[in-house]
Amino acid sequence: MRAVNAPEALADLAPAAAAVFPPWRPESFLQGLGPAYGTDLAAQPVAAPHWVARSESLAQALGAADWLHTDAALALLSGQHVEGLRPHASVYSGHQFGVWAGQLGDGRALLLGEAATPLGPMEIQLKGSGLTPYSRMGDGRAVLRSSIREFLASEAMAALGIPTTRALAVVGSPQPVRRETLETAAVVTRVAPSFLRFGHFEHFAHTAADPAAGKRLLAASIERYFPELQGDDEPAAAMLGEVAVRTARLLAQWQAVGFCHGVMNTDNMSLLGLTIDYGPFGFLDAFDPGHVCNHSDHQGRYAYARQPGVAFWNLHALAQGLLPTVEGPAEAAGERLLAALEPYKAEYARAMLQALRDKLGLRTAQPDDQALIDDLLRLMASEAADFTLTFRRLSAGAAPLRDLFIDRAAFDAWALRYDARLVQEHSDAAERAVRMNRVNPKFILRNHLAQAAIERAQQGDFSEVQRLHTVLEQPFDEQPERAAYAEPPPAGAEPIEVSCSS
Repeated sequence: MRAVNAPEALADLAPAAAAVFPPWRPESFLQGLGPAYGTDLAAQPVAAPHWVARSESLAQALGAADWLHTDAALALLSGQHVEGLRPHASVYSGHQFGVWAGQLGDGRALLLGEAATPLGPMEIQLKGSGLTPYSRMGDGRAVLRSSIREFLASEAMAALGIPTTRALAVVGSPQPVRRETLETAAVVTRVAPSFLRFGHFEHFAHTAADPAAGKRLLAASIERYFPELQGDDEPAAAMLGEVAVRTARLLAQWQAVGFCHGVMNTDNMSLLGLTIDYGPFGFLDAFDPGHVCNHSDHQGRYAYARQPGVAFWNLHALAQGLLPTVEGPAEAAGERLLAALEPYKAEYARAMLQALRDKLGLRTAQPDDQALIDDLLRLMASEAADFTLTFRRLSAGAAPLRDLFIDRAAFDAWALRYDARLVQEHSDAAERAVRMNRVNPKFILRNHLAQAAIERAQQGDFSEVQRLHTVLEQPFDEQPERAAYAEPPPAGAEPIEVSCSS
């Protein structure tokens, strides 16, 4: 499917829809494939909506800067019906914590349609807009705290240069929502080229109602999102190989900034290699490879150090989901799909080593670089050194890091090796510092900062949400007036546990 230009997008729409977010295509990618891929239904608007946060930079990039400040925008993004639009909840399945969970789907999300924007065709989705046929035991709502976290995380990751779904706005409401306690409702507006997940293909591999649905989805996905693969003799393997490479690069970027997703179920993995579905996520403070950011993950399946391996496992689940789309004997087809996954390992290793070389300011590649990097990470883990602060300070040389380590002798031994490595490539300190500060952020979304903004928002003060968002939009800049936002949690502060409940 191709992008729609403005005249086509508006041709069959009522004037009310054309005024919403022009030019607009109400039919989504999946809707165009037929009824097997989801359900059309209206959103259920939240009561007495009000703005909590807006991403002005994203609105500007989408060509919607003025529109985002209108009553029409507040109405649409709170779930109110607009004539001419066809909201749609898609169906998918997946593995959750490594166990087949069966049918899932957009339990609290509705795709409003697709906008033709300066960034290309972008799907606009509401999260928290009410019950759908896929809500299972849920209520279809999202709460204020998790909506703020998703908004801040989406935009922070984008500013870090990490592929992600985006968040245009959060609309709040006094409407009560029951979780562990009584909270208030909110709706996040999410934006992405596509919300296709590994679980979409898994669903149709396990659904006998329409055996050809998976093949149609594969063909359409390649035509729309991987056009360079059209005509390949092995379309499923070709697409799987491309998804594997994108996923490897994404995971290397996560690991390089200390990002923990928290719930890497196959239904939370993007076909396009985007970070998707921010639930119990977190950025590392003290470096702990075994850190688990989701307090519901009792087995530590999604610990920081395990994320690259989990992504590879999930890719195997996607391969299984693609198996029915491959012609020929199942055993031979499976072998070809597994072969398509092999580049993941090499690409992740390459991308991760390059990212860490960049973080250390190394311009060239030497055989001992991996050992130098690994030894620093071991020191950081043994001393619980702050992940972000360590790499940011390193731009000024090894000396400023010394106070972060109790075992000074061990650190000094590493620093001598690092300094010798810099001499080996005739590194210029000033030039190196500039390069390092472009890849080592000063500001990340630390849990204690998000929590402080949430607590104020729950009292009706949204200023800290917007202030924190503004800081995170420039994560590599010094911003001396915002230095406090770069500090680790206060000494002795209790870790904040993040759950899947939203």
